Amino acid sequence: MTPDPLTPLRDQIARQWQAHGREPPVQGLVLTSVTAPTGPIHAVYRPSLCVVAQGAKTSMLGEQAYRYEAGKCLIASLEVPIRAEITDASPERPYLAFSLALDPATISGLLLEHDDRDDAPARPALAVHAFGPELIDPLCRLMALCDRPRDIAVLAPLIRREITWLLLNGPMGPALRQIGLAGSHIARIGRAIACIREGFTGPLSVQHLADVAGMSPATFHRHFKAATAMTPVQYQKQLRLQEARRLLLSDSADVARIGYAIGYESPSQFSREYRRLFGAPPGKDGLEIRNGLAPRLDA
Repeated sequence: MTPDPLTPLRDQIARQWQAHGREPPVQGLVLTSVTAPTGPIHAVYRPSLCVVAQGAKTSMLGEQAYRYEAGKCLIASLEVPIRAEITDASPERPYLAFSLALDPATISGLLLEHDDRDDAPARPALAVHAFGPELIDPLCRLMALCDRPRDIAVLAPLIRREITWLLLNGPMGPALRQIGLAGSHIARIGRAIACIREGFTGPLSVQHLADVAGMSPATFHRHFKAATAMTPVQYQKQLRLQEARRLLLSDSADVARIGYAIGYESPSQFSREYRRLFGAPPGKDGLEIRNGLAPRLDA
């Protein structure tokens, strides 16, 4: 029988999960081990590589579904609010996966040194690809550093640079290039997204965001929706409601007060839009989250 090339990766994820849980000592590395399918999970994906070693997951960006299972990976090239579900997991074969933050500065440096191609058209913020076997060894070496914390500061940047180089030269290269090129459409949309995130509780000006991105309002709106599957107003609303859910998780404070804190002027509008996104009114959903009866913001 041919050995499964993903076995070393699965073993590393399972071992480091048992030793460290979700956040091991290597910065930007997040592990997931789940023993049953989940309900909807709401989160914000940041620029990252997400790899599934066992099981399957579906992430929704707007109405677009991205399914990835063992041997597949997802590249997120922008900060985007998503809805996800782990669809294949059991105690015998848990869902095993990890995400690794992508550093735009590392990508930019490699592009400046070794890439002279013109900017490509903007792509959606999420993309699914087959996972190249050449990535397994450096990723296993990166995770193995969790056992040798003294080596992390010296060796982790070198291994991450190696991983980034391999990604740039594989099928995921175009998605990474648009992260690293400062003038790319996706990088310019990223600057506008950072602006939305910094002030998401206040009023939103599309003109100001277009100025930040260096585009006309019409061009900005078109590229923003192509990348995120949302309008800027819909994006802001997702951020507000996810922040409300985070506040409800840690604080049983008055629902109306939380609504005001995230920018809503009408408690009834806040409750209505919260229920539309999360399936329950904020008071009930907050109680269920605190009692462990509802999926949390991330897995």
